[in-house]
Amino acid sequence: MSTLGILPPDERLVVATVRDFVDKEVKPVVRELEHADTYPEALIERMKELGVFGLAVPEAYGGTPVSTSCYVLLTEELARGWMSLAGAMGGHTVVAKLLQHFGTEEQRSRHLPRMATGGIRATMALTEPGGGSDLQALRTVARKDADGYLVNGSKTWITNSRRSGLIALLCKTDPGATPAHRGISLLLVEHGPGLTVSRDLPKLGYKGVESCELTFSDHRAPADAVLGGVEGRGFAQIMKGLETGRLQVAARALGVGRAALEDALAYARTRESFGRPIWQHQAIGTYLADMATSLTAARQLTLHAAREADQGHRVDMEAGMAKLFASETAMQIALNALRIHGGHGYSTEFDVERYFRDAPLMIVGEGTNEIQRNVIVSRLVERGGLDV
Repeated sequence: MSTLGILPPDERLVVATVRDFVDKEVKPVVRELEHADTYPEALIERMKELGVFGLAVPEAYGGTPVSTSCYVLLTEELARGWMSLAGAMGGHTVVAKLLQHFGTEEQRSRHLPRMATGGIRATMALTEPGGGSDLQALRTVARKDADGYLVNGSKTWITNSRRSGLIALLCKTDPGATPAHRGISLLLVEHGPGLTVSRDLPKLGYKGVESCELTFSDHRAPADAVLGGVEGRGFAQIMKGLETGRLQVAARALGVGRAALEDALAYARTRESFGRPIWQHQAIGTYLADMATSLTAARQLTLHAAREADQGHRVDMEAGMAKLFASETAMQIALNALRIHGGHGYSTEFDVERYFRDAPLMIVGEGTNEIQRNVIVSRLVERGGLDV
């Protein structure tokens, strides 16, 4: 049975529709757009039409929600075509989930209907120039006054920050709190005076979709901007949100790894050396066998975490495992695909060089793999071992 067989018929249709979109509309243009680092406006509009931005929005707010397993497989399909497209909807999905789980009814009613259609897109602003994985050490501060909050600070590596109408900003509303996480809140902010996209960051891969630095200089946020309406809960909220984020990154890695494997297999079947297709040479055949095995294992690990999430379980360890294993797998598959292509793998006339440039993002993004190992071992000790 194919992987899609685990989904109900309506969700299989959703994934199949996105797969068709990738094959017919993304693949013919991705090389040109990626090399030019051009924002894929037309492709994003098609994703809106297909309902991709409403997949994490409840029906009551105009969305078409799907299971986490469906979301993972759909994200894999997008990333198989171009990882940047999957990235363009990743933060949006996490913010939708955060609103669904923690938002006030007023916040949900205000934001989710527009997010469901892609009328506004959302992103998260967590990382700061002075620190990466240590979110409790952040320095962006939102001070409350009679008119709401005055925000000062900076964020970096914020995807879609120019085009996102809603930003889930992690900041300190009580800088003196002990421990520090008790003073952290998530603010739902929008572009306006005092919020500047200060620069676009040059990147190895992940082209087309921008990653920027944001500067907040006396940016005014309304009094009801705090997610859930209560200060000091932002750290716990974002930790929950990152479970979805890390599953999405794992799925992106699956897509990149699958694209690299498919290209390598097609090349090995048609390229001949010493009078026979190169897949028949033991070295190349071994590469392909290991690539397929590792990718299958990564997908099963990711789907296991997705099923646990759908059952309402805490999945920080499972999502961390999936993100860790899938991203390292994608990197190795991309490298092996380049080796199989030989000199052609180093040429921009073939897509494997793009996979090789895109794969490292999943290793360092949404919490580095070193951080994932810390999360895994902490939960492992807390649980007293693995559940079997």
